[in-house]
Amino acid sequence: MAKQFLLFAGKEIDTDTQTVSVNQIVQLEGYSYSKYVVYEIKKDQWGVHYKLINLKDYSFETCDLIQSLSQKFGIGMYYDENNIEFMPEAEVAELYTKANAKRDAKRDAEKKEDERREAVKVIGRKWLNDNLSDDAQALIVARLKQDESDSQTDYYASRTQCTVILGFSKHKRDIFSEMRKYASNFEGTVHLAEYNEDYEHREKYSMGAGYYLGESKYHGWIIEKCPIYTREKTIEDFAYTAGCPDGIYLGSKQADEQPISESEQINTNNLSFEIVDYSEKAIALFGDTKPIKDLLSAMGGKFNPKLTHNGGKQAGWIFSKTKREELDTILNLNHVENYR
Repeated sequence: MAKQFLLFAGKEIDTDTQTVSVNQIVQLEGYSYSKYVVYEIKKDQWGVHYKLINLKDYSFETCDLIQSLSQKFGIGMYYDENNIEFMPEAEVAELYTKANAKRDAKRDAEKKEDERREAVKVIGRKWLNDNLSDDAQALIVARLKQDESDSQTDYYASRTQCTVILGFSKHKRDIFSEMRKYASNFEGTVHLAEYNEDYEHREKYSMGAGYYLGESKYHGWIIEKCPIYTREKTIEDFAYTAGCPDGIYLGSKQADEQPISESEQINTNNLSFEIVDYSEKAIALFGDTKPIKDLLSAMGGKFNPKLTHNGGKQAGWIFSKTKREELDTILNLNHVENYR
């Protein structure tokens, strides 16, 4: 005899006993209160198994226990013994056809998505094999977090919506200043380039989120270091990210900030530039920057080929707003007609 013990109800249920019939309508109590119809019933050594179809979204479900509402205790599948409902057999058959079609369409979509992801991974694997140097010890990545917490139930969690590769490191040490250097490579993390003690999170303890740079581990962009323990596993783990069109933002080679001497202040009268406020703490420089790229890099600028500008994507340089006056002086912007 098959039995199921309901812990919170403090009783044991005989699951060999069939409680409802084919074509009977039952209801899920405790969550969505959705209604289902029983389209098939099977019995084996483990008891009775009810095959159900959701009347609203045509999804298939399986249930091993359906009780009467008079025995209701907690979340579960129930039937109203005082108002037993049945659906005509022809309607159940039509519902079954719709549910099958929906399931097949979902499987086809999942198969196509798996094929698409694998095609992206092929591109990503090749890029990583070509660009991940043998002396690289870690990846610097940015992740966009979506908050999926439910404060009413004390449930706290987040989901990663997007991952971007910002650069590589030759050591595994968690250093926030290093993370900040890579923040300007990507418009989503530009605001993390400026020092802010509140953005430095050290959670290397049980159930902690490790070291990460950002406002919160539950929402918005964060930056973290991902150590490379085996090259093959790292390539596989980040193959999809590296294969996506917007998955890599390495920028220019990181240069230490150095003061600009008078000899480095070149003639920019024949070049055109535009400086715009890019974020709360950053500015962006667009225009004829190629002839002075080394100068801009030495000033601490970060080149990005895909900055958002004038409704599209345009190459440019990201600087801290503290560099505005220095840029004005170096680039002689009072002589440039396109400056605004």
